[in-house]
Amino acid sequence: MYYKRQYKMPYVKIEITRDGVTKEQKRALIKGVTQLLVDILHKRPDQTHIVIQEIDTDNWGFDGEQTTELIKQS
Repeated sequence: MYYKRQYKMPYVKIEITRDGVTKEQKRALIKGVTQLLVDILHKRPDQTHIVIQEIDTDNWGFDGEQTTELIKQS
């Protein structure tokens, strides 16, 4: 009889605006979040999935304004 192995993989989604985040910064986020899950929740890094989704600043807003417009004002 075959039993399917159950994995409890963590999945973390990080949403950020697309405004100059570098490849190195993304790499550091992935590494840091993975290590945090290892240290605190004792998760296996080889089963930990981190996804970074970049959102165009026209599609992100707060305080009633598009982030694109807020960037222009600063």
